Amino acid sequence: MTPEELRSALVRVGEAVRDDVLTACRTQSVDQLSAYDDTGDGDTSFAVDKVSEERLLELVADLPVRLVAEGVAPQDRHAEWTLLADPLDGTRQLAHQKRSAWVLLGATRGTTLGELEVSVAVEVPTVKAAAADVLSAVRGAGATGERVDLNDRRRTSLPVRPSTARGIEQGYGGVARYFPGAREELAAIDDAVARRVLGPPRAGKAQSFEDQYCTGGTMMELAVGHDRWACDLRPLLGTERAGICAHPYDLAGWLVAAEAGVHVVRPDGGPLDAPLDLTTDVAWAAYANDAVRALVEPALHAVLTERGLLR
Repeated sequence: MTPEELRSALVRVGEAVRDDVLTACRTQSVDQLSAYDDTGDGDTSFAVDKVSEERLLELVADLPVRLVAEGVAPQDRHAEWTLLADPLDGTRQLAHQKRSAWVLLGATRGTTLGELEVSVAVEVPTVKAAAADVLSAVRGAGATGERVDLNDRRRTSLPVRPSTARGIEQGYGGVARYFPGAREELAAIDDAVARRVLGPPRAGKAQSFEDQYCTGGTMMELAVGHDRWACDLRPLLGTERAGICAHPYDLAGWLVAAEAGVHVVRPDGGPLDAPLDLTTDVAWAAYANDAVRALVEPALHAVLTERGLLR
């Protein structure tokens, strides 16, 4: 199966998962959707996660892939492609009907996250939404986007273009800090980077803004020009301080952002190189364009070096 053929197949898979999850969201209460199981080794599992996981397993059974997915038992099979998947990234915000989640699918014939050849990201919106976005990419062929009307299934083109702003003032960006555990230090790093780039706070003025969106959602916000930079540094602090960290499947959609023109790298500036597993903690940084990276990355490196988090 060619990368383009696989991309098309994975778009169909992602949209089918989206439709099943939306049906569950429309027929169940927030309390039902957000019921959770916190007894396993991995991230907390919510009731709505089960819908996406079961549907994904069914849909990929006939594809030439070995599935590596959150919430799914590892598959012991030989296949042409490895499919890295987060069946529902951003479960918490969707279960509570606060914001869209994303079905994230990334495929490669290689062995690391940085070798993804295909990425697909399918939006699963809240029940009040009338449309949902579908973004996808094949390595070397760019990124494409569509907006799907959820009533009549009409599809319109969605521009996939990162921000062309040459700075971060009055734009969105920042350091991920979703959960209790290390937010004080992560926020201090965020503030220190902002001071280096923007100078001290101005009385009565807001210099820039943050958006604590899930990893997949943040990548798509970067891809379509809504965010200017973002990073997740939790693995640098360790799980004993930060709690849970991002894993490879959380970044299954990174190639969409990269093919759109976003710089997606490790915090030290090197390429993503995590193995295709369910447990490796992954730190990352992303910049909308060359100018933003030239401003923010040196500041981030300086702050991390001062704190002994980068050598």
